[in-house]
Amino acid sequence: MTWTRSSLRETCRFLILMTLFLPCETTSSVLSVNGKTENYILHTELDSHESLECAVQNHTSDEELLWYRGNGRVDLKSENKINSSSVCVSPIRENDNGVTFTCRLQRDQSISISVVLNVTFPPRLSGDEFQTAEEGSDVWLVCNVHSNPKAQMRWLRNNSTLALEDNYQIQETSVSLQLLITQVKKSDNGTYTCTAASPLYTETKDFHLTVKDKGPIIPIEAIIAACVVVFLTLCFGVVARRKKIMKLCMKRQDPQNGTSL
Repeated sequence: MTWTRSSLRETCRFLILMTLFLPCETTSSVLSVNGKTENYILHTELDSHESLECAVQNHTSDEELLWYRGNGRVDLKSENKINSSSVCVSPIRENDNGVTFTCRLQRDQSISISVVLNVTFPPRLSGDEFQTAEEGSDVWLVCNVHSNPKAQMRWLRNNSTLALEDNYQIQETSVSLQLLITQVKKSDNGTYTCTAASPLYTETKDFHLTVKDKGPIIPIEAIIAACVVVFLTLCFGVVARRKKIMKLCMKRQDPQNGTSL
């Protein structure tokens, strides 16, 4: 009997210790947007409508949610904050491309999930269409492009790919295609076409260049020197005739002498 009680005590003590050292499973809230629990890129198009629904999973009590567009807070109605919250982007515009929408837990904003918008749109070209240059000068033709995905750019002349001659140089950036024509000649007159090809569309824009005769070179330094000489000559002339001019002025100022009878 004594052995049995002792054994029971030891068994209970062992079970208590085992219970204390058992790993405790803790539940933490997880956010999801449109059913996804990881940050992701949302591919969309111009003029479409996108709805982002953020929901709290594994919550034991009501949780308030916050939405951010970039660094700016999105205003939400009171009924659109607790446990689930939606924002609608409508219609999708070009300036929505690359924008990040983030849903955060209000009580712990380190718990968040983000969605980046990738808006596809066809190329849009702009630039100065008409340019006039003197023969022998340098000319820049700048074709600005706005496109997603990035368009393949090139210059054409007379509907043929522009041959890169000694006086033609092409520079491309993420937002423009530039053509530099150095020491332009009359033979450079004409229409240059900028083309931008993307999987969505191919856009073109014409640039018209007129090369005029080189004007006569005006000798600026010689003109300035001549003006200085004329000015100094006039000054010397005035100084040389100063006495005569002063006598004439004094004579005009003297009163007439007369005797009354």
